Amino acid sequence: MQEKGLFEYWKECYTLKFKDFEGRARRKEYWGLFLFNVIFGGIIGFVFGFIAGLLDAPFISTLGTILVGVVTIVPSLAAGVRRLHDIGKEWYYILLCLVPVVGALVLLYFFVQDSQPGENAYGPNPKGL
Repeated sequence: MQEKGLFEYWKECYTLKFKDFEGRARRKEYWGLFLFNVIFGGIIGFVFGFIAGLLDAPFISTLGTILVGVVTIVPSLAAGVRRLHDIGKEWYYILLCLVPVVGALVLLYFFVQDSQPGENAYGPNPKGL
């Protein structure tokens, strides 16, 4: 089986798994989604900011930020929940993102953990191990 690249994981998260909160997501899938969200979000933010500067209309930049947030929220939450499932945690740990600083650090710690070997309550190991 050929290994998927980060971009393939990103495409998969936005096409096949954009609202899938079941199962498991390996680290490579989650961080591929994160990386390309940052890249494309930055590009879209730059374009909207440039247009806002040309037209002297700062609300356009805000509109771009809102657009990126709306488009990325569900796939990002779904991948985060699947990533938590991969290490054996329940979905509600994703709510730690609501706790300033500490919640983000705890989630970062969880998201960098290796998959639980073998099958767990959420399905087989996505690595096939």
